[in-house]
Amino acid sequence: MTKIAILGANGRLGRVVARAFIDAGYDVRAITRSGKVPAELKGATAMAGDALNREALIRATQGVDIIFNGLNPIYTDWGKCLPMAENVMAACHANGALHLFPGTVYNYGSPMPAVITEDTPFHPTTEKGRIRTAMEDLFRSEAEAGRVRTILLRAGDFFGGTGSGSWFDLVVAAKLNKGIYTAPGPVGLVHEWAYLPDFAKAFVGLAANLDRLGAYEALNFPGHPVTDLQIKAASEKALGRPLKMTSMPWWVLRAGSPFVAMWREIVSMSYLRFEPHQLASARLAGIIGEIPHTPLDQAVAQALKDIGVATVNGISKAA
Repeated sequence: MTKIAILGANGRLGRVVARAFIDAGYDVRAITRSGKVPAELKGATAMAGDALNREALIRATQGVDIIFNGLNPIYTDWGKCLPMAENVMAACHANGALHLFPGTVYNYGSPMPAVITEDTPFHPTTEKGRIRTAMEDLFRSEAEAGRVRTILLRAGDFFGGTGSGSWFDLVVAAKLNKGIYTAPGPVGLVHEWAYLPDFAKAFVGLAANLDRLGAYEALNFPGHPVTDLQIKAASEKALGRPLKMTSMPWWVLRAGSPFVAMWREIVSMSYLRFEPHQLASARLAGIIGEIPHTPLDQAVAQALKDIGVATVNGISKAA
C-alpha cells in the first residue's frame, strides 16, 4: 500500500486531501505540530512534526512514498514559507519521497492574464508572488538535480471543506445567515475558484498516474471560473431565499492598512479581486482522465453546509 504523509493536515486543504487519499485506499499519515488530527480523518495515522524543524520533519515522514505539502502560514507570517519549503525538500530527499504541492496564481502578478495556461510566464508584482515563485524555482532545481520529484497542481481560491480562513467563509458567506451576500470585487468579474473535494481528487488522480509525469510538472486545475452573480444565485438556490448583494468595504482596509498588519497584507493582494482571470489546462485531462468537477450549485450548497450555513433539504454531499 502506498504511504503518503499529509503536511498541514489540520488545515482546510490538508483535511480534504487527506480524506481523499484515505478514501482512495492509501496509507495516510497526517502530520501536524500537535500530533492531533480532526475526527473526520479517521483512518489516518496521526503524527507530530514541525515543518520548521528539519530533523523532526524527516523523522515524521520516514518511510513514506509521497509527501503532500499543504503547509500555508497565515498571511502575516509568510517569512516561514521558504524555510518550510527547504525543509520539505530535505525530508523528501532523505526519504526518497515524491513531493505533491498546491500552486497558486500569485506568481502571475498584476495585470493578471485573463486566461492562465501552463505556458503563461510568471510576472510576480507582490512579495507573496515573489515568494511563491522562489518556492517553485526551488522545487524545479531540486527536480532537475535528480534529488526530489515534484508534481505541482495550481488552483484558484478555495471553497468547500470544514475550517475557516478562506475568502468564501470570511467574506462571501460571512453574512448569509442575515440574508446578505458580500462580493469581494466587481460582481460581474470572472474569478477562479477551486472546490476542494474536486481539487483533492485531482491530486489522487495524479498520484495514480505518475508514470505519465516527469521529474517536475506544474499543471493547472481548471475549477469554477465564475462571477459573484453566479455564486450568489447558487447560494440563493441552496438557501431557498433571495439575498441582498453588498460589497466588501475595501476603503476601510486601505485606510487601516498602515496600522493593521493583516489588512495591509490583504490589500497588497487586492488586485486579484479586480482583475479577471481563470485557469486552463492542456494536459491535466490527458493524465488523469476526466477532471473532477462538481456542478456549481451542488458545490456551493455543500460548501455552505460545511461551514454551518443552513441550506434547504435535499442537498447531499458531492460524490
